[in-house]
Amino acid sequence: MAGNYLVTGAAGFIGSNVVAQLLAAGHQVTGIDNINDAYDTRLKRWRLDLLSVDPRFQFHEADIVSTPQLELIFAESKPFDAVINLAARAGVRPSVENPWIYFQANTDGTLNLLDLCRRNNVPKFVLSSTSSLYGGHNTIPFSEDADTNRPLSPYAASKKGAEAISYTYHHLHNLDITVLRYFTVYGPCGRPDMSIFRFVRKIAEGEPIIVFGDGTQQRDFTYVEDIARGTIAALQPVGYEAINLGGDQPIVLNDIIARISRLVDREAKIIHKPAHPADVPATWASIEKAKRLLGWGPKIDIDEGLRRCVEWYRANRELACSVSLGDG
Repeated sequence: MAGNYLVTGAAGFIGSNVVAQLLAAGHQVTGIDNINDAYDTRLKRWRLDLLSVDPRFQFHEADIVSTPQLELIFAESKPFDAVINLAARAGVRPSVENPWIYFQANTDGTLNLLDLCRRNNVPKFVLSSTSSLYGGHNTIPFSEDADTNRPLSPYAASKKGAEAISYTYHHLHNLDITVLRYFTVYGPCGRPDMSIFRFVRKIAEGEPIIVFGDGTQQRDFTYVEDIARGTIAALQPVGYEAINLGGDQPIVLNDIIARISRLVDREAKIIHKPAHPADVPATWASIEKAKRLLGWGPKIDIDEGLRRCVEWYRANRELACSVSLGDG
């Protein structure tokens, strides 16, 4: 049966993929995004243009930090079957420079949405969280019951706050909540501040890439379509659960660079910089809980995922080459 869903961060990398899959399944989607300048807004507009051709998608340029804006959207919409909160300030290193904006978007914004769900009797809430909650003191693969009380960055701390207030609303108001901890999401038209987008463009164009540390750090890369599929699977009732979504196959960063070099047929020029204290040496998701509760597992392996990233880059080279990659 077709549902009616609110998706925040709808112009974002993960959000736009979630909206696309919901629309393809026949659902009605209301999207919210403030189109902030955390990275080049042309990528966000490019994604929105693809979604906006479907009449079942209604978009509002609004900020989840603004309660009045949210109240108006809830008042003007049909009752939502669920809210999927993918709006966030993401990024470990930038959060060290400006922690306040991270807590406003990730913690305060989540609280605003939770309370509107309570007031409007929305039965289901899905929260995007992060593998950055796990730190160097946790054993790998990271399990959902691991201690996450030692966040290494303001970004991770802000997501910890969002998880905490979500549990409070589940306990007090019986809101059914799934918290999804995403692991290093990549894919076509990804965030330009993330390593895959950056590496594909710079290696393809013969420009040097920056690697923090010696490149032996490992990341559990997860393809965005798999993440979107898991996010939609998380709409089923669970009570309250935190669930990892990861590729379950951590890969050394130097190996990622070598694979991209082969795909674009150009050798990478690497500049090494000191490792950042907010970075962890390895991430690896235990996904047994996702398999058991959601029936979910990744389908796109790293070679196919990287091939699709390079394919998108070549088809959209003018756009991809013109966006800012940030400072790193």
